[in-house]
Amino acid sequence: MKSFARFSCAAITVSVVTLMATLAHAADRITGHHFATRSEAMAPHAMAATSQPLATQVALDIMQAGGNAIDAAIAANAVLGLVEPTGNGIGGDLFAIIWDAENEQLLGLNASGRSPQALPLEYFLEHGYTSIPARGVLPISVPGAVDGWFEMHNKLGRLPMAQILAPAIAYAEQGFPVTEVIAYYFEQNAKVLKNQPGFADVFLANGQPPQKGKRFKNPDLANTYRLIATQGRDAFYRGDIAKTIATFVQEHGGFLSYEDLANHSSTWIEPVSTNYRGYDLWELPPNTQGIAAQQILNILENYNLAELGFDSPEYVHLFVEAKKLAFEDRAKYYSDPDFNEVPVQQLLDKNYAKERAKLIDLKRAGKAYEPGNPPTEGDTIYLTTADEHGNMVSLIQSNYRGMGSGITPTGLGFVLQNRGELFALDPHHRNVYAPGKRPFHTIIPAFVTKDGKPLMSFGVMGGATQPQMHAQILINMIDFGMNLQEAGDAPRILHEGSSEPTGEVMTDGGVVSLENGFSDYTRRELIKMGHRLQEAVGPYGGYQAIWRNHEEGVYYGASESRKDGHAAGY
Repeated sequence: MKSFARFSCAAITVSVVTLMATLAHAADRITGHHFATRSEAMAPHAMAATSQPLATQVALDIMQAGGNAIDAAIAANAVLGLVEPTGNGIGGDLFAIIWDAENEQLLGLNASGRSPQALPLEYFLEHGYTSIPARGVLPISVPGAVDGWFEMHNKLGRLPMAQILAPAIAYAEQGFPVTEVIAYYFEQNAKVLKNQPGFADVFLANGQPPQKGKRFKNPDLANTYRLIATQGRDAFYRGDIAKTIATFVQEHGGFLSYEDLANHSSTWIEPVSTNYRGYDLWELPPNTQGIAAQQILNILENYNLAELGFDSPEYVHLFVEAKKLAFEDRAKYYSDPDFNEVPVQQLLDKNYAKERAKLIDLKRAGKAYEPGNPPTEGDTIYLTTADEHGNMVSLIQSNYRGMGSGITPTGLGFVLQNRGELFALDPHHRNVYAPGKRPFHTIIPAFVTKDGKPLMSFGVMGGATQPQMHAQILINMIDFGMNLQEAGDAPRILHEGSSEPTGEVMTDGGVVSLENGFSDYTRRELIKMGHRLQEAVGPYGGYQAIWRNHEEGVYYGASESRKDGHAAGY
């Protein structure tokens, strides 16, 4: 496949202090892929890529047992909720983009939950809050992940849910060895959450978080999974699990009710696309931030990035400024479409992107930008699976900040998310808090097609990092000719400090972090342009990807070298 030499990926995520040395050694690879830390995985029948090896293996086992990519994604997500609760779990939300091979179409699933009906905006204003707290009972919204599983399964699944959840139940009962990066995040989360109700009972045995290499068991989560497997989604939203969640939250001063859980539903939605140099990038519309990646690419399509080169101050400068512009629109417009009309197609208009690009000073960093006026007409896991039938799943699932709110209802074995923190409290803001409203969401799955054919399922976890890295992965492959693994391993550009959907406004240009691998020359030139640079360890995201080679009938897989997981197939 002629274009394939330019297209292949991998991923990035946490605090790996040896990254500089890793990238230096990678330059010696005989294949010439300068940044690649390893080769792409390749297999003829099926592929899975997750951030933890046990989850990858379970996904493959499920497909070898007759399940499809949808079954495998659910099974892997359930295992990750056990082995990587520092990033996800059934107390959180879920989004997915699925290639339905039988019907040859892309499907989008929004399985995010809504805020409590009994909690009004006035509560926060009357109690003097300027923002919604990050921890405790107030940022809790309805967990949507379990309903998302059953929506996917009812539409496209093959195996019984009991079989799909069996591996996660077995690991929860028998225990699993905690891997290195996850152990690090257990320790960091424990420092913040140790006093939250119920947290220590599950995650701090003898006062200590799970340690690297130690076997960790979670029998409470095993029981919860077993109830879901045997009684279905209503066990979670209308049965004993729902009653336990609501009672526990309200006993500790929260507002989430049984009725909030019982009334929850997911939504099948149309993914939206933009074409970047011949490839269609598909994202989910708001209340996610997916279209920010597309807005960044639409702006950058006006420049010859390949000519500038990967390690050039001009490219990094253009990328950062395009991100700033896209995030101004993100701060103003992205919100729950049930409460606002979000001008998605107008924000993705190519002529609009050209006008926005004109605001970029090629020599100086912008300190502040206004959101645009588009033309009018009237923390997290990411996994991906692909099967022998051609189905491909791009799935992202999260508690938001690591282990979410920290609130861990008695006997259930999981924490509840703190996604509600991402509402604004300004009554005039589109993303202002309201009862029964879905908050702005950072988690975004992605998919690439070309000429109507499915090519690539990918994602990069990590808050506001995600749209920046979605864009960089495609730029690395399309403009700079990297393969699937190298595109994720290559050092990343991260801009922080933009205006936010929670009400913050950028006035100082923010700060830029460059991973090791960018030259001192590029760093110096960026400083001359007025960019503020800082060193950062860990916030660069966690990537997984699967590429489909139609000519050979082969899948390529790539996985984040900064995490514990891997890609594998058969």
